[in-house]
Amino acid sequence: MNAAVLFDFGGTLDADGVAWKERFFRLYLDEGVEIAREQFDAVFYRADDALVGSISSTRSLEDTVARLAAGVTESIRPGDQALAARVAHRFLEATGAQIELNRPLLGRLAERYHLGIVSNFYGNLPTVCDNLLLRPFFRVIVDSTQVGLSKPDPRIFRKAVEELAVPLGASVFVGDSFTRDMAGALAVGMRHVWLVGDEYAGAEPCCPGDGVVRTLREVEAFL
Repeated sequence: MNAAVLFDFGGTLDADGVAWKERFFRLYLDEGVEIAREQFDAVFYRADDALVGSISSTRSLEDTVARLAAGVTESIRPGDQALAARVAHRFLEATGAQIELNRPLLGRLAERYHLGIVSNFYGNLPTVCDNLLLRPFFRVIVDSTQVGLSKPDPRIFRKAVEELAVPLGASVFVGDSFTRDMAGALAVGMRHVWLVGDEYAGAEPCCPGDGVVRTLREVEAFL
């Protein structure tokens, strides 16, 4: 075994190509909140940025999502703790369901490849992976806040591959963001598979020989 498959976390392992911002936006709309996408984006980014580096490395996924939902809700409907709780609960339910769908795939891949995660996260991604019972599948988990590097910086991809002691040419990156995941993997010379959501359905791969998939379960065809 001298090959690696690296994954993004949010929007990739926990959702089929839908980033956290978009997932939260859809949940708030479904809860009856009337807000323009541009306004929501600004609100989400403020709440998201406030968490980066400010939470303990042992903070759970449940607490992380609750804090994020609380921060977003406070800007939209101040004091509406019930709304924040509902959004957080629904987000976590969907995350758990998606992880269960992907678990058999990760089990199969772990038998053939060294697996890793490279994610722009808050500083507690290893704990989050423990919460989701994902940790045994992955030999390396690189959290941007913990290492002080963020995608698409090529160094964060290189760090994961070096920790796995696998050549870049024998590594594949799977992610949902074109600008962070695909661009970063390309810059470091790593093959890449783009997991697209509804917004980019029908998109073509950015490089010859690489792939575009609609669900994570389709990734095996490109390995």
